[in-house]
Amino acid sequence: MKQLIFAFIFTISITQANAQKIVVSDSQGVKVGDVFEINKPKHSQTFKYIYFPRPNFIIKRGGIIDYKRIYGNKVVVTSIKKKDNVLKVRIKKYDGGKFFNSYDTVLVDIKGALKAGELQRI
Repeated sequence: MKQLIFAFIFTISITQANAQKIVVSDSQGVKVGDVFEINKPKHSQTFKYIYFPRPNFIIKRGGIIDYKRIYGNKVVVTSIKKKDNVLKVRIKKYDGGKFFNSYDTVLVDIKGALKAGELQRI
């Protein structure tokens, strides 16, 4: 009888665990495939929430460091991850090119970037 009760409770717990969905979302409603435009930061000269590689790494990979080429680029969200209550989004250029002619994708703190004006939804 104990085995029957244990099997019943085990079956119910497995069923309940599968019924719960884990959804990664935020107040901005960002989804994979959303299109944004990179803008010049409002309050500083450098990007704080778009994590571009440091200049020495760009040069090592044969890239050209020119932030003026970055402004106005359309980008697409390729993946979304939530880590430490911060929504991290990986973006790539809409036209298929590379950032600084060396990087395909870049990591972004989407909430901070939208608030700081570094990204704008299109």
